[in-house]
Amino acid sequence: MNYILECNNLSKVYSGFLALDRLNLKIPSGRIIGLLGPNGSGKSTLIKLINGLLTPTEGDILFDSQPLGIHSREHISYLPDRMYLPEWMKIHEVFTYFDDFYNDFNMEKALYMLKDLGIDENKRLKALSKGTKEKVQLILVMSRSAKLYLLDEPIAGVDPAARDYILKTIISNYNPDASLIISTHLISDIETVLDDVLFLQNGKITLSATVDQIREEKQKSVDQLFREVFKC
Repeated sequence: MNYILECNNLSKVYSGFLALDRLNLKIPSGRIIGLLGPNGSGKSTLIKLINGLLTPTEGDILFDSQPLGIHSREHISYLPDRMYLPEWMKIHEVFTYFDDFYNDFNMEKALYMLKDLGIDENKRLKALSKGTKEKVQLILVMSRSAKLYLLDEPIAGVDPAARDYILKTIISNYNPDASLIISTHLISDIETVLDDVLFLQNGKITLSATVDQIREEKQKSVDQLFREVFKC
C-alpha cells in the first residue's frame, strides 16, 4: 500500500517537555481521519511538524515517500487553530495572494463558497467576527487541490447552526483522492464524516482504528469511547 504520510519514531521536546514520544504513523490516500485527544496530548504539535513549521527532535516524516520540503509544501493545505492573516487585508486581496502563491488554488471555487456563505469579499478581515474569519480561512484551505489537508479545530469558533454547513463544505470541496486529518474536541459533530480515528495521549497514539471497527467491536460511538478513555 502507498502511504501519503509516514511518521517514523517521531519525537518532539520543548524545553525538557516531551510533546511527542517516538510516534509511528502511516496514512494512506483517500481517508478522513479524526486526530483526537485531550488538551496537551500533542495534536497541534504533530500537525505543525507535518506542515514543516516545527523540526522533530528525533525521527522523520515522509510525505508521498519523500522527506518534507518544497514538494510537501506544494501539496499540503493547512488550517491552523488561530488567525494568521494580516487584519488589514480585504478578503479578495487574501484570495489573490493565495492564487499567486499556490498553483493548486481554485479562485472560482473560493469565490463560490464565499458567496454561498454570504460573506462580502470587499470587507477587511479586522471587520469580521471570529467565526467569519475562521470561515474565510477554511475557504482558503479547501479551495486548494491538495494531497493532504490538515485542519486544526476547524469548527471550534463557529456557532452550532453553522457547523453542519462547514462540515458539508469540507467534505464536498476537498480533493477526494487526498487524505484529510481533522483535529477537534467536537467529536460528535464530525464523527459521521470520519473513516478512521487516532487517539493521542501524552504524545503517543493509544488507538488507531476505523470508525466501523469501533462501532462493531466496542459497541460504542467514537464520542462515547473518547469520553470513556479520557474521562477525568
